[in-house]
Amino acid sequence: MLIHLQVRDFAIIDAVEIELQGGLTAMTGETGAGKSILVDAVILALGGRATSDMVRHGAERAEITATFDVAENPAACAWLAEQSLEHDGEIVLRRVIGTDGRSRLYVNGQTLPAQVVREIGSLLIDIHGQQEFLSLIRRDAQRQLVDQHGELGPLLSPVREYAEEWRRLAREHDALAAAAQERGSRLELLRYQVGELEALALAAGEVESLAEEQARLANRGKLAESARSALALAYDADGSDAHAIVSRAVGQLGSVVQFDARLGGSLRLLEEAGIAIKEAGGELAGYLDMLDVDPQRQEWVERRMAAIEELARKHRVAAGELPAQLESLASELGQLENSEITLSELQRRLAEARKRYDSGAARLSKARRGAAARLAESVTGLMALLGMPGGKFEIEVASTTTGEPSMDGIDRMEFLVSANPGQPVRPVAKVASGGELSRISLAVQVAAAHGSSRTCMIFDEIDAGVGGAVAEMVGRQLAGLGARGQVLCVTHLAQVASQADHQVRVAKLTDGRTSRMMVSELTSNERVEELARMLGGMEITRKTRDHAREMLKAAATARVG
Repeated sequence: MLIHLQVRDFAIIDAVEIELQGGLTAMTGETGAGKSILVDAVILALGGRATSDMVRHGAERAEITATFDVAENPAACAWLAEQSLEHDGEIVLRRVIGTDGRSRLYVNGQTLPAQVVREIGSLLIDIHGQQEFLSLIRRDAQRQLVDQHGELGPLLSPVREYAEEWRRLAREHDALAAAAQERGSRLELLRYQVGELEALALAAGEVESLAEEQARLANRGKLAESARSALALAYDADGSDAHAIVSRAVGQLGSVVQFDARLGGSLRLLEEAGIAIKEAGGELAGYLDMLDVDPQRQEWVERRMAAIEELARKHRVAAGELPAQLESLASELGQLENSEITLSELQRRLAEARKRYDSGAARLSKARRGAAARLAESVTGLMALLGMPGGKFEIEVASTTTGEPSMDGIDRMEFLVSANPGQPVRPVAKVASGGELSRISLAVQVAAAHGSSRTCMIFDEIDAGVGGAVAEMVGRQLAGLGARGQVLCVTHLAQVASQADHQVRVAKLTDGRTSRMMVSELTSNERVEELARMLGGMEITRKTRDHAREMLKAAATARVG
């Protein structure tokens, strides 16, 4: 439900703010006052096409904000969840249009493209009239109306599940079939690559170990020289090495420690140092023996590292990632070798999924044909009440069981209408009269509605070309539709406006140089004056006021009854 509309610097509007309620709200005013401009503003908030000439002359930008209560609109709440938009049961749509032609759209403060905003717009408002959001001519909207009228949700849900299952299996099948087309060459390549990697037999951690050994062998001369020097200084220098010097120190202290026990600590440390130096000398000697390895070992390490690096470059991975690459290619090879079995299984599952879809879609189609016939009969009856006696409304349901399963079933809907007796039915989109199209739209909405409507419906000048009893009937039908939700109606007829729960007057004020719009919700007494103006024109008499009061009283009595 649209609960608040704020418009600034749009067309002739400088600043307008309206609080709206449920039920039927009539928007009235003199011709040219700008009633339809407000409808245009709503369309722009919903993602309609914007141009720079929409900005009020002298202003830098136009701004439109529309706030909707979506607490009882689960489809809109689900859309917000999909877009990761937070909400407290409200959606705020904001449109900013600059004089440079650029415009921005915000949903609950987040910038979104117009195409995305139009998605939520279709869940919030349905505009009927000569507007770009006219739902009656859209095939998907026609199908939805038939489904709504027939309450076919329980039949539609499984059809969508079956279609989604079929599509998922088809994607898997197509991917596998595409791979199978290149199966031979791919198998040959994979077998070669896997064989090459298996022949390498690279162990975990081997690359790091070989790199360390390669560095050691490459610097063997420097390592040996340093190790020999250290060994000579520590243990092997004919009495001048560290071990010999420490040994002499131990002998000196050992000869006198009996006279002073306090030298015992130093003696023990020197003895331990001698032992450590001796062990270090042994290790250095062993290290030097290890460096004297077979020269062919270095050559083997070099060849092994070169082979590893070559394969790594070929597979475009790091050398240490070759084992993981082997595992990945081996897995793909196994899948491809078994692809014929998998493809056959997917074909079987696809056929079963299509069978389930066809069965569910056939049940849905049968129910749709019945619902379409009942809806067409009901709309034809309402057309007579709305000033089109002898008119006829038909719904053509064409079904096909070929092609890819559709999420909406196998049916293609088309609304056909003849507004005058004796004329053949034609697609509703080709109906020439905007007023007729609006009234047909009203008839369809009234006939299709069940329970409360979760969207706001706007009818722009639905009373064009009618008057008298027909206009009153139009008003009653709108009021009945408003009782199920929210209806906004732009009207010039008192017979329609009198049926409304609320009435808003739009006036254009001018000082001869500039014009601006004023919008106000009318009190009971103001409604009498406005209806009297609509009935009597410029000269308002006591009789026209009395007539206006009678119309309001009769409408209120009808609503209570």
